[in-house]
Amino acid sequence: YCVVKIPRWDLAKFMHVSKNIGSSMKSVGEVMAIGRKFEEAFQKALRMVDENVNGFDPYLKQINDIELKQPTDKRIFVLAAALKNGYTIEQANKLTNIDPWFLNKFQNIIQQLNMLEQQVHLNDQLIINSKRLGFSD
Repeated sequence: YCVVKIPRWDLAKFMHVSKNIGSSMKSVGEVMAIGRKFEEAFQKALRMVDENVNGFDPYLKQINDIELKQPTDKRIFVLAAALKNGYTIEQANKLTNIDPWFLNKFQNIIQQLNMLEQQVHLNDQLIINSKRLGFSD
């Protein structure tokens, strides 16, 4: 099993606080998700952080290279949009400095999402593979 912990950011609670993530404590807690694969645990954790988020969603934020360079509470969704729109692992790594291992896992999620979006009818194997990568009903 794989465990993913993600901090909960509620920056609206703090007056005049930068959304950039650094060494100062800004999180208001954390979530922990368990899955058979990293992708599954990661998507579960993202859903637990914010009830309005449906996992590694590329439609929440627009692509913005400046936001990819600066760690913020929403950068992961900018990264999802970038990968969905054809950024390579190398491009994403250069902008974010996120290890390629993680970027490849994120790319796996986006590739599965692309397959789901292309299907008119979902078959059993597609649903099983999607569940293994943390997609919810």
